[in-house]
Amino acid sequence: MITKKLMLFFPKCEVEKPIVYHLIKDYNLKINLIRAKITPEEYGYLVMDITGKEEDIERGLEYVKGFDVNVNATYRGLRHNEEKCTDCGNCLSHCPSGALVVEDSKTRKIIFKPDKCIECLACIRACPFNACISIF
Repeated sequence: MITKKLMLFFPKCEVEKPIVYHLIKDYNLKINLIRAKITPEEYGYLVMDITGKEEDIERGLEYVKGFDVNVNATYRGLRHNEEKCTDCGNCLSHCPSGALVVEDSKTRKIIFKPDKCIECLACIRACPFNACISIF
């Protein structure tokens, strides 16, 4: 069993289809929805963990891609803009997963670790410089 974190982009024509339901039912996958914005009038974004046998995940993702859904394993729904970040540290105490950290106490530079991010969006509310940005 493996787990992959994925972001799916649904075009408007695909948002009303029970795609995630079929991933669970037909491909024996476990889905943990982390964050979603899907409405019939618009496009849709979905960030999720998908757990199962590697071959089942691959078959399930091929099924999803057949619906013109863009699957991205490296992209996240949250970004940290290093140019806007002043390394003030206000976000650090608000990040429950340790995705925002200071690794070097001399430079005090804020480092964003997207693999640890649970997309709770607390950093967005905490950052006075809008360095943390949600794409949806």
